[in-house]
Amino acid sequence: MSTETIARRYAIALADVVTKNGEAAGVKGELNAWNEMVASSPDLQSVFANPSIQHSAKEKLLETLIAKAGPSKTTANFLRVLVKNDRIGDLPQIQERFEEELAERSGVVVASVVSARDLPESEKGVFQANLEKLTGRKVEIEYGVDPEIIGGVVTRIGSTVYDSSVRTKLDNLREELAAA
Repeated sequence: MSTETIARRYAIALADVVTKNGEAAGVKGELNAWNEMVASSPDLQSVFANPSIQHSAKEKLLETLIAKAGPSKTTANFLRVLVKNDRIGDLPQIQERFEEELAERSGVVVASVVSARDLPESEKGVFQANLEKLTGRKVEIEYGVDPEIIGGVVTRIGSTVYDSSVRTKLDNLREELAAA
């Protein structure tokens, strides 16, 4: 089973629980903090990923971390399930899919816009309006900068990519010339 499928299943199950209990924002923040903590500690990553370390040792380590961090009961139980099923290593993908699921349930679409330079606020407003018109929903945009695209933008909404970067246009032109 692919990591994406696994992440989607865990994310949907967690979204069902937090939506029902009204804990979405809190659990979202706590998962983000846990993800950052694990990502910033190579030792934690290696312990949780090492198959030769017994589950009981991993569970004990998790309980120690939970006692120190004091997350909500829902977050703590979710992390316990991930460790029990040996899926704590998939937390980054699960968290990303969880945030997408929450946004989708609230009628918000998450988009990523990458440009060659920082965009001024006026252009960001135009992107916001155009993407909301295109999707027919409220759009939450995450902006990024990648100088290697030379110019233009690459916009991602879910699995759909709109690539109007100069780099891609040059690559396409190069392929057409090579094929001619």
